[in-house]
Parts: sequence; C-alpha cells; structure tokens
Amino acid sequence: MAGHRGLVGTALMRRLQVEEHENLLTARRAELDLRDQAAVNRWFENNRPEYVFLVAGTVGGIMANSTRPAEFIYDNLMIHGTVVHAAHLYGTKKLLYLGSSCIYPRECSQPMTENELLTGPLEPTNEAYAIAKIAGIKLCQAYRRQYGNDFISAMPTNLYGPGDNFDLESSHVLPALLRKFHSARLDGDKQVTIWGSGSPMREFLHVDDLAEASVFLMREYDDEQHINVGTGREVTIRELAETVRDIVAPDVELVFDRTKPDGMPRKLLDVSRIHEAGWHHKIELREGIESTYAWLCENFDSVVGEPAVAKAGVT
Repeated sequence: MAGHRGLVGTALMRRLQVEEHENLLTARRAELDLRDQAAVNRWFENNRPEYVFLVAGTVGGIMANSTRPAEFIYDNLMIHGTVVHAAHLYGTKKLLYLGSSCIYPRECSQPMTENELLTGPLEPTNEAYAIAKIAGIKLCQAYRRQYGNDFISAMPTNLYGPGDNFDLESSHVLPALLRKFHSARLDGDKQVTIWGSGSPMREFLHVDDLAEASVFLMREYDDEQHINVGTGREVTIRELAETVRDIVAPDVELVFDRTKPDGMPRKLLDVSRIHEAGWHHKIELREGIESTYAWLCENFDSVVGEPAVAKAGVT
C-alpha cells in the first residue's frame, strides 16, 4: 500500500487486517521515498507485491493548494509515476489508484459523471493537484493499453474520518471545522470564522466507507475508465458548519469571511456506476462527524500539527 500511514492508508490497513491478510507490506517514509524511481524499483524487486493500493500523495485544502502548487504537482506526479512503473516492471497482478473529485472541471454538469473529465477548465485553487491526479488516471490507462497491466482508477469525493489532518493551514474543510469548533469550545470563544460565503455544496464520504469500496473494487472492478466513489448526497458548507457546531460547541456563532475563496461552487459525484456494481456507502454524515470528533478528542494532543502528506509505504 502506497501511503499506509495517511488518512486513507490507515483506514485500508484497518479494513485489510479484519480479514487477517498475511504479508501486508509497508515501508515508512524514512525508509522509502516514493518520488525516487530507483528506490521504488529496488523495493518492488525485493518484495514483489501482488496487489497495490496507490493512495499516497501530498494533499490539503484550499490554502495549501493555493500556496504550495509546485509541491502538489511535483510530489504527486512523481509518486504516481514511480509506483505505477515499478508495478509494471515487477509483475504486480493488480493496482488500484485513488484520485480525487477535483479532477473534474469547475463548471461541469452536476452530478459529475466519469465522462466529464477533461471537458473544461479546472478550479484554479486546486489546479496543480488536479492535473497530477488526472495524469495518474491517464498513466494507469496507458499501461493497461500498451502492456496489458490490470491497473484501475477510482475517484473518491471529499473524505474525512479518524486519522485526518487537523492542521488549520493545510487541512480540508471538515477537519478544519472540527478543529476550529473544538478550540472555541476549549477557549470559550463565542464565534468561529468560516472561509468563504458558506454557499458551495460538497459531498463527504467517511474514510472507512472508502476502504470498503477500495477492497470491493480491487476484487470486482476491471475497466479502463475510472469510477466515482461517493455518497451521491451533498450539503452546503453552511449546513456542514452548523452540523459541526451543533455537535461540538452549540452556543458558538458562525461568521463567514467572504474575502476568502469558495472554491468550486458545487461538487457532487454521480455514483450510479459503482452502485450498479454493487457497492453503497454505510456511514451517514452526522454519524461520521460524531465518531470523528470523538476520535479527535481522544487524540487531540498527538494529531494537532500533523503534516498534510500521506506517508510512504507499499502493500
């Protein structure tokens, strides 16, 4: 598993360990830099993984994407390239690459079908990351077409859950809201400031549901076209903030900073293809937020300030 210590990677490890899989191969970032082709080749040659979950990458919210675009495009292009190429060279039976719903154009039709890819300009605030993710899809398709490798791609919607990044300068919206309202609760603050107008609409998927979907797709899916993974349900950022507020600090007032960007006005995935294949999400949003907040409370001192990079490892 590439990225076994990140948000998705830890959920996948929990899921795979339930089935008591033997030989779950991992390597810490200090042991293996996934941007180094020679190092990745050596690791694959020595370990010969049969199945690879490629979930590693540099990730973050609007601020991180806007201020660190070079890191986002370089790190992700290199990680995708090295792992896919090594999987081809050393006989991996199947590889699942996970992208992001930000691959779709800013103004595309909603809900977003897989066919919307490359039909228009991207959202400027996450363009570098989106381009790298699109390249990952095309990389898997190219190796399938030229060499016959069984490499597949899935595009999850916005993720959250235990093990998320709660750093306010690099996190995504939901963990950032949990952190802000938790801090307000501890400090007795009466207001929490939310970026933007609150009007954009977003879809959220619990990371444990994505882990289930990933195992399902590794077993059941075999197609060149990438496949969307989500709930098919959406809320406004205002509604999301109100839900987090009600769970964490009910007396706090919301203040929206309209000088900050909203990002894409709407991002809802069309998940009809994965539903037709037989997979559906199980964890509803409020339940997932409540359990994630409970995890944050138990681990607050250890997770605050964690970097927004999925640590390297391969299974």
